Amino acid sequence: MVVKEEEMVLVTPGEVLGKATEVKAGKGAYVAKHNGLVYASLTGLLRTLSPPPDSPDQRPTVEVTGHKAHGPVPEPGSVVIARVTKVMTRMASADIMCVGAKSVREKFSGIIRQQDVRATEIDKVDMHLSFRPGDIVRASVLSLGDARAYFLSTAKNDLGVVSAESTAGGTMVPISWTEMQCPLTGQTEQRKVAKVGT
Repeated sequence: MVVKEEEMVLVTPGEVLGKATEVKAGKGAYVAKHNGLVYASLTGLLRTLSPPPDSPDQRPTVEVTGHKAHGPVPEPGSVVIARVTKVMTRMASADIMCVGAKSVREKFSGIIRQQDVRATEIDKVDMHLSFRPGDIVRASVLSLGDARAYFLSTAKNDLGVVSAESTAGGTMVPISWTEMQCPLTGQTEQRKVAKVGT
């Protein structure tokens, strides 16, 4: 396959790469059935690969190769580890530190909205009793939200706060789904705790 180097451009998820009648979707690309367009599924460099001369299908293949220098990028469905930076009445903001087991090299921001904290009794969620600044949370990526921040969810049992520091400076241990305890003072603080183990 011949790579047309001059056509290598940086693309982002959701960007249209061409029509399925004219190009084939390779790695990092997909065809939307409803409109027959080929879209990028990740951030990276767009490569156009020419088909072999003897191929019956003479459409070039477009593929997006992840930008290795940038490290992993959060995508809808991926599980991330994030540090809570600010807690407001209706949402908490966080800095994403890891995607899966890999640490990120860029700064990605995440937002956990009130309706995405847990699966039940959503209207009773108190953000200030679910998270505190500095908490380390495990969350899943819902979508790329607004203002370049990812919408995150902790609504599954295994998602939520995995590490938190108490007001006394101790690393708290989870004692229930909604509470963590300071080993230094024995005081409990409320959190949306991630269930550990099975």
